[in-house]
Order: sequence, then structure tokens, then C-alpha cells
Amino acid sequence: MEADLADPASPAAILDAAAEAFGQSPSVLVNNAAYERHADFRELNADILDRHHAVNVRGTVLLSTEFAKRLESGHPPQTQGRIVFLVSKGPDPANLAYIAAKGAVIGIIEPLSVALAPLGITVNGFDPGPTDTGWIGEELRERLLPLFPMGRIGTPEDAARGIAFLAGEASGWITGQVIRSEGGFLGK
Repeated sequence: MEADLADPASPAAILDAAAEAFGQSPSVLVNNAAYERHADFRELNADILDRHHAVNVRGTVLLSTEFAKRLESGHPPQTQGRIVFLVSKGPDPANLAYIAAKGAVIGIIEPLSVALAPLGITVNGFDPGPTDTGWIGEELRERLLPLFPMGRIGTPEDAARGIAFLAGEASGWITGQVIRSEGGFLGK
């Protein structure tokens, strides 16, 4: 389905659709939706900041809290839940609003993990670093590649393995953490 997390009604609609598709509310939530528009300090304005905040912060936090409420009320008490936020960071002066919004998401992970721990829900962040999902052009690839001491840029499969671990049973004692899975990326 398509949904715009800037719309406060989207979290309920997304979780309703998931419950309908799977026959019950999900027990794992991966927050991978994002809004991104490059803006340096000259271009940055309230509209750009607000759009980033509406999707990347407000939308994902509301989706996560709605997920937790539904897991609490719709599953047996011993059901383990997982919330994973995809996060980002770095000194990108042309992407100020995006980096600020992802920083706010990083800031909610630990307190939300404490709030949801009594429900058996872990909350973690996952930072895959630059990942070649098709957006990296040849010029950027040439600039980035020397910053990866493992000799390659991250792939979606690299990220998927880490996220699958955080979503699985083996990670049940890990909560409130931001896992950097960047292949030794030397960028900041």
C-alpha cells in the first residue's frame, strides 16, 4: 500500500492493512519510510524542516506508538515485539533537515525502549551507512568507495541481514541501541 506518514491517520491505516493481510496485528515494525530533500543553510526554510519532521519524526513515532498499543492489546502477554528505526547521521551540509530529523529519531530510541520494555517490545536503531539501492551514481561511487576499507559499498542485503537480526528472537536482550553497520565506513 502507499501511505504518507505526514498524514496523522496513516499509522492506523498502515497497521489496519497489515492486520488484515496477516490476520492479526504485526509484532515487528521496521521504520524505513523517509522524506529527504537536499537543503543547505541558504535553502533551508520552515516548510522544508516541517516536511522532514512530519514524515521522519512525527510519522514514525506515531506509527511506533500505535504499533505498541496494538501489540499490547491484541497479542498474548508473552508476545515479544520489535521496533527498528532506520537512522542516518553525518556532516552533510547540503542535507540539514534530513540529518536533523534522523537525529531526533535517534533521540527517541532510548526513552521509547525504556517505556516499551515492560511490554516485551525492544526498540533499536539501525544505521546502514551509504547503501547502494540504486541512487548512487558513478561519480559518487568513485568518491565513496575509498571510504570503505572493506573495498565495497553497502548493499540492501547487508542492511536486511542486520535488520532481520534485530527483528528476531536472538536480539531479545538488545534494546535502546543504535547499531552502526557500515562496513567500517570512514565518512562521519
